[in-house]
Amino acid sequence: MTTASLLDVAGLETHFPVRKGLLRRQVGSVRAVDGVSFSIAKGRTLGLVGESGCGKTTVGRSVLRLVEPTAGTVRFAGADVRGTHGAALRALRRRMQIVFQDPYGSLNPRMTIRAILEEGLVIHRLGTPPERLARMQAALERTGLTAAALERYPHEFSGGQRQRIAIARALVLEPDFLVLDEPVSALDVSIQAQVVNLLVELREQFGLTYLLISHDLSVVEHVSDEVAVMYLGRIVEHATADALYRTPLHPYTLALFSAVPRIDPADRRRRIVLTGDVPSPARPPAGCRFHPRCPLAETVCRSVDPPATVIDGHRVHCHVAARELDRGGSAAAAAARLAEMMAGDTPDRIGTGNSA
Repeated sequence: MTTASLLDVAGLETHFPVRKGLLRRQVGSVRAVDGVSFSIAKGRTLGLVGESGCGKTTVGRSVLRLVEPTAGTVRFAGADVRGTHGAALRALRRRMQIVFQDPYGSLNPRMTIRAILEEGLVIHRLGTPPERLARMQAALERTGLTAAALERYPHEFSGGQRQRIAIARALVLEPDFLVLDEPVSALDVSIQAQVVNLLVELREQFGLTYLLISHDLSVVEHVSDEVAVMYLGRIVEHATADALYRTPLHPYTLALFSAVPRIDPADRRRRIVLTGDVPSPARPPAGCRFHPRCPLAETVCRSVDPPATVIDGHRVHCHVAARELDRGGSAAAAAARLAEMMAGDTPDRIGTGNSA
């Protein structure tokens, strides 16, 4: 833990029981999050990326205790989130808000925008009715909407406007930390850019701290100061955004980046196609969890969980990457060798499809 950190997560685990039979006895558990650790400094953004089902959203909800973690510690501004209850937890949650992925599903269609924005203020007993109105109007204006929106219903707005309302709902409580769970994935591309720029402006204006959960690597690169890559409940690589995008070291990260489409037809790349299916989080494989799909997997990968290898703050969990780094040279040279090894005989072609 660093003293400058606003949020510190250590050994976070969130397992969901699997029950069968007439008596619904537990016969196993789904290890959605299985030993995740990271820190976020005040005013910074950590991007959490990975394919669907890797546990990204569960991490965000576990940090806020919308889902109860199974183990691990979560400290926010020095306070133990998991050990806080009652009124103290309610006060802490005012400073920790979330923007959900689906802007329509997260807004009650039977409530006006005024009722939606005022609900949190009433729960936390903030201000008189005139003061609450002023705060709601200010929150809407910050997100590019007018006070006239207060008397309307969610279905009367476009997708981008609904997401702005969801952001205003979080901002009205004046939080320090926001979990952004796929905040633009449900929006049109043209609207995505507007909302992303809005989030950047709000962070700079109010000194907000973000945990950005996304599968869109372009959005993550634009917004994040640091990026963590998740696979099957664990973080496999963590570095500054510049270092990760310039010198990815984990085979899984290399495969993700190779799938990002390029606008320039002349900018061709070697597409890395992963074979096989993602293992079940109820029965994760021994050793490195990526080894069943990794073209570089060796004997040690199948039996030994790779420890963290750190070079200049760039953390990677991979036996092969660790060996390449031990060979000497820079991280960039090791990343280039790993990219060549990963590509193998795969033909050159422009990357297409979803980035995660």
